[in-house]
Amino acid sequence: MNALWQQFTLLQFSTANWSRFSYLYRLVGFLSRWRQGSWFLQWAEPIGALLISLIIATAPFFSTNQIGFLLLAAAGYWVLLTLSDEGRIGMTPIHLLVLLYWGIAVVATAFSPVKMAALEGLIKFTLNLVFFALASKILRSPRLTHWVLTTLLLTALVVSIYGIRQQIFGAEQLATWNDPTSDLAGDTRVYSYLGNPNLLASYLLPSIAFSAAAFFVWAGWLPKLLAVVLTLANASCLFFTESRGGWIGMMVLFGVFLLFLFDWFKRYLPVFWQTWLLPIAFGALAAIVLLAILAVAPLRIRVMSIFAGRNDSSNNFRMNVWDAVWRMIHAYPLLGIGPGNDAFKKIYPLFMKPRFTALSSYSVFLETMVETGIIGFTCFLWLLVTTISQGIHRVRMLRDKMDNQGFWLIGAIAAMAGILAHGLFDTVWYRPQVSTLWWLLLGLIASRCYEPEREIDRSSERSEEYFAS
Repeated sequence: MNALWQQFTLLQFSTANWSRFSYLYRLVGFLSRWRQGSWFLQWAEPIGALLISLIIATAPFFSTNQIGFLLLAAAGYWVLLTLSDEGRIGMTPIHLLVLLYWGIAVVATAFSPVKMAALEGLIKFTLNLVFFALASKILRSPRLTHWVLTTLLLTALVVSIYGIRQQIFGAEQLATWNDPTSDLAGDTRVYSYLGNPNLLASYLLPSIAFSAAAFFVWAGWLPKLLAVVLTLANASCLFFTESRGGWIGMMVLFGVFLLFLFDWFKRYLPVFWQTWLLPIAFGALAAIVLLAILAVAPLRIRVMSIFAGRNDSSNNFRMNVWDAVWRMIHAYPLLGIGPGNDAFKKIYPLFMKPRFTALSSYSVFLETMVETGIIGFTCFLWLLVTTISQGIHRVRMLRDKMDNQGFWLIGAIAAMAGILAHGLFDTVWYRPQVSTLWWLLLGLIASRCYEPEREIDRSSERSEEYFAS
């Protein structure tokens, strides 16, 4: 059974077999001799980290089009690095599944009933995947990983401080985010620089995970104190969004993070605590949450609205959208309607109920199925399972070496779990502020899964011989 699981999650898969028969792979190293004489590319990895950091630092404040131009620049830089790489592209099983997922999206675009709209979505999707490829290449360096993640945490701190300020001094509500019939109809939901509470909540999840991880990675009490401040600021701002999906995502995130911490430090605990620490910790957390719900009326009202069914206007809206989306899936079951919300906006009106206009399916999993069909959804699940399995495997390897870089991986996996939990009830991946962070998480995990000995080393001479023949 264990061997079957390892085969399914590609733990023992060697990319050398794929590399040996791939025509695209033969392009790697084509410009390697030029790179050797280039002063600019002597700093290739730091420049790549700077470009990734620029995207992360500006994403909350830039428009979608502006972020798109930065992603396009990152894509061009990745192509340059790949063509000039000295023999290795850095393939992992995660890369292969991402490539397969992209291939399915291409086929879904070709068979889409709204091809031009789907093509636009495919271009945006491709830019995100190339960002993943660049991140997985650059983040192999612990120093550059520290640089990029510190940029993310400091940017999120600015976003969180402004969100907390909105909670204290009030902020104009840009839409009807609360049920008009609820006692909380006039409450402030913070949105900071992102313009939407649910989007802000999803944006903050990776920062919460990485700031918690930073406590174990950063040396010295002052940096550790900063990590605590970052965690509290990000978590507080997320709480003030009143995003129910965001709250669920944060609870899942902390639960996964605690499980990893227990696994990391278990060997140092007495036998009693090895047995009872987790039940006591989760029981205490559950008791604190329950007491908070009982004691704080606004929190109780907001939480209970989750179970109100169609009696809550937000729930009712989502349920009607989900009904229409299921009809779309039944109409286009295998390959869906094609990627992107532009395709969704053209097809959804044919299936929607009156007065329930929507820009997306309000569920990442339903959105994946409606865009790429059952085939794409299956590949997406395979990618998730493989990425998390590969990440857990690497965390345990780093734990055995007592390498605290493993905590960055723990943060990435916990953030993935939180975003996926939030994604059950919201579609926030269309916004580059979140989609770039999602693919950064996968890129970080993939960067730690790279094993050079499992990849063919193609020298520049062999590449030149191939093109000369």
